[in-house]
Amino acid sequence: MALPSRSARRLTLTATAGTALVCALGLASAPANAASVETWDKVAQCESTGNWQIDTGNGYYGGLQISLATWNAFGGQAYAAYPHQATKKQQILIAEKILAGQGAGAWGCAPGTGLSTDKAKPYPDGNDLTGDGKADLVALESDGSITAADGTGNGFSNYHKIATGFGAHVNADRLN
Repeated sequence: MALPSRSARRLTLTATAGTALVCALGLASAPANAASVETWDKVAQCESTGNWQIDTGNGYYGGLQISLATWNAFGGQAYAAYPHQATKKQQILIAEKILAGQGAGAWGCAPGTGLSTDKAKPYPDGNDLTGDGKADLVALESDGSITAADGTGNGFSNYHKIATGFGAHVNADRLN
């Protein structure tokens, strides 16, 4: 199995010794205007004390304090009538569009949060199991257990078994 080229900016993850099969998760390059869930949480902490369902009556709604006009202009109506009625993930998905269209200056709390410098996708291609905006790893071990590891953006940490009992008869070829 050939690995994707570096010019394609994809990284295929392979397992360490003893791992029988790996679910290879791709890490695509992030768009120029994007931010991780961790960064959006910092913005929300400043904007609304982290309350994603807040409506204080000031004309701004939800964790990221988005006006109704901006919410509608960037497609928020697909999720909810008002930002505070949408889930955290839905608010972040619309905020990503606002960030791409208006820049980090759309939020008064952007300075100091990393919003203008964080280029990570908040929900990268379904490979983010923990919701932190970084792709995670899942591997089927030769003993039949499944191990997961949290993506750090630079590798993986917090390796832990998440399931057992999948049989030890799995035999995988060495991945190159």
